[in-house]
Amino acid sequence: MNDLRSGDLVRCIVGGSELKGTYITSRDGMAVLKMESGYNIGVFPGDCTLIERPPPVKSEREEVIQDPSLPVLSIVSTGGTIASRIDYRTGAVTSQFDASDILRAIPGLSAIARYRTRKLYTILSENMTPSIWQELARAVYDEIQGGARGVIVTHGTDTMAYSAAALSFMLDTPVPVVFVGSQRSADRPSSDNVMNALCSASVAVGDLGEVAVVMHGTTSDDRCAIHRGTRVRKMHTSRRDAFQSIGVPPLGYVDYPSLKVTLSPGTRGRGACEPALHDRLEPACGLLYFSPGMSPDILNAYAGLRGVVIAGSGLGHVSTSLIPAIRELIDEGTLVVMTSQCLHGRVCDRVYDTGRDLIRAGVVEGEDMLPETALVKLMWVLGNEPDSERARCMMQENLKGEYTRRSLHGV
Repeated sequence: MNDLRSGDLVRCIVGGSELKGTYITSRDGMAVLKMESGYNIGVFPGDCTLIERPPPVKSEREEVIQDPSLPVLSIVSTGGTIASRIDYRTGAVTSQFDASDILRAIPGLSAIARYRTRKLYTILSENMTPSIWQELARAVYDEIQGGARGVIVTHGTDTMAYSAAALSFMLDTPVPVVFVGSQRSADRPSSDNVMNALCSASVAVGDLGEVAVVMHGTTSDDRCAIHRGTRVRKMHTSRRDAFQSIGVPPLGYVDYPSLKVTLSPGTRGRGACEPALHDRLEPACGLLYFSPGMSPDILNAYAGLRGVVIAGSGLGHVSTSLIPAIRELIDEGTLVVMTSQCLHGRVCDRVYDTGRDLIRAGVVEGEDMLPETALVKLMWVLGNEPDSERARCMMQENLKGEYTRRSLHGV
């Protein structure tokens, strides 16, 4: 059947069984259908029979009714899977919804707060840049100054940890700034967008006073975890509980569906500081992962950068052959910080000869900072501190909970 249109409900025969699905597009001579399970299949177009053609989508949008007695939250939308829908032209999930659409898609948000929305970008998170982080920090700061009780940032999950770390350094916030995303898009039965969004709003009206990431805490729909923006990492490509706090416990949890928020002792509370914006970043920084046999020539690509983070092996090591090239970088004015690929535990370059040689070359130990957090911090430090010695010292100061003074057993 060659006259199918995107969105048509069709019947087809596959392996002798009758199936129903929504026609998406034609690709490589096959008709692509989305099944009720949320998965796509390819069938021969001639095996499809039209069941129903949906009416044209109305362009009018219903007005979102909000309770004026509830606290005000701001949703700053950057895109990502939590704000996505299926593109029936291509079969791809695309980031198209703005923040107002999220309120329509998740009506339960209206019972938690009233919202003002700000559509900053509609991009996938792999397209984030340091300059967008700066725009985002300014937008969030404006919303805080405008009286928002909390700010929710919708964001794609792939680079959410980078953005959360960036805002952690650029903002002093007396209110919750909550990053939230979705591992699975709204068109899938296993989507986590509704639960994550409701939990993030519950945290945003609560007693937190820092930048955090709120995502599924388990594979079940029972609770979300609250992660510090400088200690969180995406640890799985597709699991709904992909985000984990590294080296520290989560800041707390949100039970679902009760939406009860429990914060851990010692968490920074609401109102602990005055709002401030420090949005300068030095983009000329890089992150290098060491691998066995790596040629010292690779470091030539980093020549001229203001700062470089190295994710070394174990306690923070690289091969002996790389040390002269690292020393040359440092002598030419590049601030080099050593982290570990192990993620858990801290760098200690005083144990073995290679580590001591790195320290003598001028490498700064990155404690137990995550490599990507160290990169963002390095951008921020070099953007705000012109003195090289002071910048070195700042990289070893615990500014926003990015490292711990003592590694915890079993975490």
